[in-house]
Amino acid sequence: MDELRIAWLVPEVELGAYWQPVLREFTKFFKHTVFYTGRVWPGFDPALPGASAIQLVGETKFVETQKIETGYDRGFIAVSPRIIGHLLKFRPHVVFPQAFSLWTVLVIIFKPLCQWRVAIIYDGSSPNTDFRDSSFRTLVRRILARFADAFVSNSEAGKRYLVEVLDVPENKVFTRTYLVPDAAALLKPLETKDLPSLDLKGQVFLYVGRITARKGIKTLLEACALLEKQGYSDYTLLIVGKGDRQEELQAFVEEAGFADRVKWVGWVDYGNLGAYFQLADIFVFPTFEDVWGMVVPEAMVFGKPVLCSNGAASSELIVSGENGYIFDPSNARELADKMQVFLDNPDLIESMGERSRQLIAQKTPETAAKAYVEVTNFLMGRGEVGSETDLTDGC
Repeated sequence: MDELRIAWLVPEVELGAYWQPVLREFTKFFKHTVFYTGRVWPGFDPALPGASAIQLVGETKFVETQKIETGYDRGFIAVSPRIIGHLLKFRPHVVFPQAFSLWTVLVIIFKPLCQWRVAIIYDGSSPNTDFRDSSFRTLVRRILARFADAFVSNSEAGKRYLVEVLDVPENKVFTRTYLVPDAAALLKPLETKDLPSLDLKGQVFLYVGRITARKGIKTLLEACALLEKQGYSDYTLLIVGKGDRQEELQAFVEEAGFADRVKWVGWVDYGNLGAYFQLADIFVFPTFEDVWGMVVPEAMVFGKPVLCSNGAASSELIVSGENGYIFDPSNARELADKMQVFLDNPDLIESMGERSRQLIAQKTPETAAKAYVEVTNFLMGRGEVGSETDLTDGC
């Protein structure tokens, strides 16, 4: 077991359920690992493997400065400066701070004193998280980037932003898919006794997520309205989630005349989502803006073809014509045409679904953890875990 001390700094872990399996695997290589965060996620289970590495540091909250209708709200993450006390006590050799929060700023400031190596984690790129229109934020990020030793990007879009906008040397950017579902957990035996009676007819299109303007549900329902006008009625749209646009969208469906084909399930706990994925034939993700979009690889684990908007970075997982199609979230006609492909050719569902399963099988918590092991070895200037390296402490 390696003696390196590794610190991860992730202020918010809304996707914490996906980090925990990666930590489970990563700590098999580096047992002296601490994952610092501002708060744990709903459903956090301290008994699961990997949980012991997670440590809370103060309080984290998002401070909104600008409301965006069909995108992420703009603002900044308020984090606890107490992180420095934790780091000075832990004395890590390698630090993985996420994105460009105050924690990343502090890590860079203390780097000359503490001599730790720094690899900034960047989940992905989107208009309202990149702030390309803010010369000040871009300048600050470029300065921080200059002092980082490496970057880990979850997507090709994130890599392009780092290289093209922040001027990061390409050889310092490791593009590795690390926001991945835990297939073993998702596919465990499911309890379906509590499922409501849904009366599903025909092919079932599934959406899972918040019912908000950013997620593009209106485009999906407009596509269904277009299909209605073309005489398509043998299908069901299953909507799992809740949000502030549901009442408005239900009224739209009623007026358009296809309310009997739309099933509003409401909020479902993560542990029960698998039952709904299993009920579906095709997964649809019409979001206007998502840095990643974990529901896409989750649907692929269940062997579903995916209709994914180009507003989600996870559209990189879709090979058009092989395991689904990509569309413009502002173009309901384009989405309707893609839905029509499956309605007219139901035999494609099984073959495309199997291709989804094959593609996502290559991206697992194990491969994600090994990617971070690879980056750690790069930072320490060594070829493999267990080889000689200088473990001199800084702070």
